[in-house]
Order: sequence, then C-alpha cells, then structure tokens
Amino acid sequence: MQAFRKFLPMFDRVLVERLAAETVTRGGIMIPEKSQAKVLQATVVAVGPGTTSKEGKVTPVCVKVGDKVMLPEYGGTKVVLEDKDYFLFRDGDILGKYVD
Repeated sequence: MQAFRKFLPMFDRVLVERLAAETVTRGGIMIPEKSQAKVLQATVVAVGPGTTSKEGKVTPVCVKVGDKVMLPEYGGTKVVLEDKDYFLFRDGDILGKYVD
C-alpha cells in the first residue's frame, strides 16, 4: 500500500509529490545537483475535505487527487512517509493547475 494513502490532510490542506528535477539536458549533458532548478510542479496525492465557514458550510478544495499543479517557490511543509518526501500546502497557496 502506498504511504500517502495512510495520511489524510486536514481542512484545506493538499499533499503533493514534487516532480523529479531534470538531471540531464536535452543535449545529454548531466546537470550537477547544486545547479538543478527547484521543481515547482507537483502531483496531488491527497486532499483534505475543505474549510468550514462560520455558517457550518464546507468549502471544498479546488484540486483533486491526480491533478498536476504549480507550487510557489517557497512554502509548504515537508512530510516524510515511508522514506519518501511529500509536501503539504494550503489549497490557497497552490498557484494553479495544469489542464490537459
């Protein structure tokens, strides 16, 4: 069973897995780890139920599991589940999602 399936984000939080950094250029040149750009794209792996308003209505999260999203350069909370790194963001911190 995948580790993130055992973790449910609370409220409007979204658990994402960042895409791997490019290690080779299109021309085949290896990129050193220090020179690799920070990856701002991720895949949503779990979402919370949403926030609750003062009236008691739940406002659902804008993304769903499987969506490809763009993250801010800074922020998020690193979560390690079974030796794999995931990141937890608030729904409002996600900059956008990619549409096929």
